[in-house]
Amino acid sequence: MSLIPIKPEDAQRYIAEGAVLIDIREDDEHARERIPGARHAPMSRFGPIDTGDATAVIFHCRTGGRTTAASEKLAQAVKVKAYVLDGGIDAWKRAGLPVIKDTSQPIELQRQVQIAAGSLVLIGIALGSLVAPAFYAISAFVGAGLVFAGVSGFCGMARILAYMPWNRRSHQPATA
Repeated sequence: MSLIPIKPEDAQRYIAEGAVLIDIREDDEHARERIPGARHAPMSRFGPIDTGDATAVIFHCRTGGRTTAASEKLAQAVKVKAYVLDGGIDAWKRAGLPVIKDTSQPIELQRQVQIAAGSLVLIGIALGSLVAPAFYAISAFVGAGLVFAGVSGFCGMARILAYMPWNRRSHQPATA
């Protein structure tokens, strides 16, 4: 069984009729922006979901990609009809539906990794060109780290950034 795609307007109607909306994004994403009333069940800690007397479950992520990719696992976690919010929270916002934003929360770790890695690569190239070719090793090191992260699923830079002072707030689960 897989998830049935549903448009944001239909999802809002289903929620009003008793469906439960479940946000599968990670803590840092959920803390910064979320749909009011959505339960938070991040994929990294995902397990069976108690739907209570819900008539259906609607899963969402940012764009719908993660929910679609994990549709079998998500559908098996519930005993009621399961949907995926087509286009995720991004489509929900485009439809003009309400979201809760907390801009005091740091940006998502994935974006922080992209900014840090890109900056280090550019610094390595600049220093390698202007100071000494040995500085190209910075770019090579970052590139190797990104390849390793992609192959293994472990990103050392994300682990380090998670412990930075500005990210400590996002580790506390946000409430809907």
